[in-house]
Amino acid sequence: MKLLYKLIYWNYHATSGVWYWARRRFTLAGMCVAGGFVLAGATGIDIENTVIYQSFTLLLALLLLAFAGSFFFRAKFSVTRLLPRFGTAGQPLSYRISVKNLTAKPQIGLTLLEELADPRPAFDDWLAFQLAESRRVRPFRVSQRRRKNPFRIANVKNAEIPSLPPRGEVETNVELLPLRRGILHLTGVSLAQPDPLGLCRALQKISAPQTVLILPKRYPLPPIALPGALRYQEGGVALAANVGRSEEFVALRDYRHGDPLRNIHWRSWAKTGKPIVKEFEDEFFVRHALVLDTFDDEPNSEILEEAVSVAASFACTVLTQESLLDLLFVGNHSYCFTVGRGLGHADQMLEILASVKNCADKNFEMLEQLVLNHVSLVSGCICVLQRWDEPRRKFVEKLKVLGVPLLVLIIVPPGGGISGAGGELVDAPGTIRVLEIGKIAEELVKLK
Repeated sequence: MKLLYKLIYWNYHATSGVWYWARRRFTLAGMCVAGGFVLAGATGIDIENTVIYQSFTLLLALLLLAFAGSFFFRAKFSVTRLLPRFGTAGQPLSYRISVKNLTAKPQIGLTLLEELADPRPAFDDWLAFQLAESRRVRPFRVSQRRRKNPFRIANVKNAEIPSLPPRGEVETNVELLPLRRGILHLTGVSLAQPDPLGLCRALQKISAPQTVLILPKRYPLPPIALPGALRYQEGGVALAANVGRSEEFVALRDYRHGDPLRNIHWRSWAKTGKPIVKEFEDEFFVRHALVLDTFDDEPNSEILEEAVSVAASFACTVLTQESLLDLLFVGNHSYCFTVGRGLGHADQMLEILASVKNCADKNFEMLEQLVLNHVSLVSGCICVLQRWDEPRRKFVEKLKVLGVPLLVLIIVPPGGGISGAGGELVDAPGTIRVLEIGKIAEELVKLK
């Protein structure tokens, strides 16, 4: 069976490579001629009863002439990209590219083609995806849909370049559509010029490696009354950074060794002749935990991607409500990242979420232990789970017993659901919400 899959993979690898080469090498007219050439070759075998073979010869001659004409393009160029720091999955990303003509001849009719890193996966990753799809999609079930290729990085539009004078430089706008989060690798650009027949392009490749971080897709959220209230935080002056009642003045007292110099009350020192410091009230502020479930055997799981997008949506919303946020998840290790005013920004949280990967070699109890060790510090907890099973049900029950205010969001596949959702938390209506892929935006808008 593995040998069969390897044969299919090699066929996929070769076919996709040929198709990529053809789309870049031929113009639209050239693709039509190449398609007619293949069709004429397949149907014109019987030369005694058909004259289609004559068109086969004509189309072959046109393609050979076009290929020969494309070899006369020998210009040299340099390019410089002006990339933004971030992009967002599912949203167009526009940037400028400066192209300089290094020859003494004018260059016209050029098209700029972006070169992305090869998106074709290794055999093991491809096989894992195919096996997961075969388990998910049952035969003879018309209602089920197959997922789009999760390995495709981005769609890039070709950019037309204005006429380049000798030794001149022009700028052009390039637009690409990132299809998934993570680091997008741009390896270079190709400048294409069509042959005199307009069928085949001559390509001048220029190496220009750069990267841009693609942030997770985010959903709009309504104003949400998140669970939890103000809570005492030890050492919270530095941590709170003016969130809540972080620096409320209480009284004056004598200086003690170790007091920070910024708290000295200079007027009182001048009056009394001894150092006096200002004393502040204990720090109380809202702090939430955002728990992300990363436990999935499939490396490119659609459910994991949606879970990351939901977590990213809450990360932006919570920070705008002036509360701190702790992101808790498990990857190679257990991670806890705290952001908020004075500690970090939403962009930093999104950068972390853009790099989250599935965790297949550990169990859910590791995340449970991480959260339970941290839960005494937080005012409330938002849990984004990939399924509803016994370990996750017990985890939610433990948080409920500890009195932690909860909002549990469970991501399910299209047409899926969970049985008995919320049955263990009947005294807390709205605590558990089921988000079905394809309807997540509609369900999140209903949150209050």
